[in-house]
Amino acid sequence: MSILESAVDLTARLVGFDTESSKSNLPLIGWVEAYLREQGVPYVRMSNARGDKASLFITIGPNVSGGVVLSGHTDVVPVVGQEWTGDPFRLRRQGSRLLGRGAVDMKGFDAICLAMIPEFKAAPLERPIHILLSYDEETTCLGPLGLIAQFGVDLPEPAAVIVGEPTSMQVADAHKSVATQITRVRGFEIHSANLHKGVSAVHAACRLVAELDRIAEVLRAEGDPSGRFDPPYSSIHVGLIWGGTARNIVARDCQFHWEFRGLPGITPSLARDRLEIFSRELAARSFQQFPGAGIETVTESEVPGLAPQPGSAAEQLALRLAKANHTIAVPYASEAGQFQRAGIPTVLCGPGRIDEAHQPDEFIEIGQLAECVAFMRGLARELSA
Repeated sequence: MSILESAVDLTARLVGFDTESSKSNLPLIGWVEAYLREQGVPYVRMSNARGDKASLFITIGPNVSGGVVLSGHTDVVPVVGQEWTGDPFRLRRQGSRLLGRGAVDMKGFDAICLAMIPEFKAAPLERPIHILLSYDEETTCLGPLGLIAQFGVDLPEPAAVIVGEPTSMQVADAHKSVATQITRVRGFEIHSANLHKGVSAVHAACRLVAELDRIAEVLRAEGDPSGRFDPPYSSIHVGLIWGGTARNIVARDCQFHWEFRGLPGITPSLARDRLEIFSRELAARSFQQFPGAGIETVTESEVPGLAPQPGSAAEQLALRLAKANHTIAVPYASEAGQFQRAGIPTVLCGPGRIDEAHQPDEFIEIGQLAECVAFMRGLARELSA
């Protein structure tokens, strides 16, 4: 069986595990561990605090510093409410396409890494190739942090990280940060005929959303000095809002769920910090006389952006392997910023188009898998004697 055929087979096996972020990834991890034992390669498993999810750190080659990490996540986004033409968790082939949840984001990349292990083992590697399979990338990007903390301690310090998010095998050196927030408003409930004797959480929440829209307009006007991002500015989006009891009751509670996507170099807390100023002013004007009333914003997750590092070890290596002479910026976030925050040069380069991710009948082109196999073979040559 060729490496490409093996990668297709392994993609089917990985897609067959329902690893939506709300669910455990342990069945998939257990299957991969059995595969690794057959291959005779060492690995480290690190579980989350609840013990229902785990990451794997796999090493092929000498156990020394200076290797390259190939990083991929094992979780996928939900399929509920989407109109699939077949079982999302059973890989189907349609011509040159492989369809299934996670096929492009990013179990196809994970499968290539695993399929390449026999060739990696056969290569005279002077520096190791590591494979990191993580969890919760689609929600918090916290899955690899435990393993990252062990770099240079119990695990060898890598020289570079290549995150295999779908970039059509182009090298991406920049993406925005993402901070997700929940803002909760507690008002004072009363009959709407006497609304002057209460304070509406719904009305206050609407004013807060309007303030976020104003902040977003300011950020839009500031634009993107690099000229590389689409949209060319830091953005704010309110995705969910709910509250109140009835039309004729002044609402006691309301909350909304929102996100801030910041350009590299902008602190992920910028939008929240600006909203907090407005929240304090609003509370001082309207809430003080009502016991228990107030406004609170809680950060759910904060994913660091990926800032360009021209000439870094990761960029130079990936450009050579991709036979490219320029980098791109991508509009989505990833785990790459976590590695960069730990001081490790990091880029994104993986098979498939991000436009196909998170969609019904998600797919990856077999030709993209073949390009990635060639990339991996080049990596083995780069790290060999």
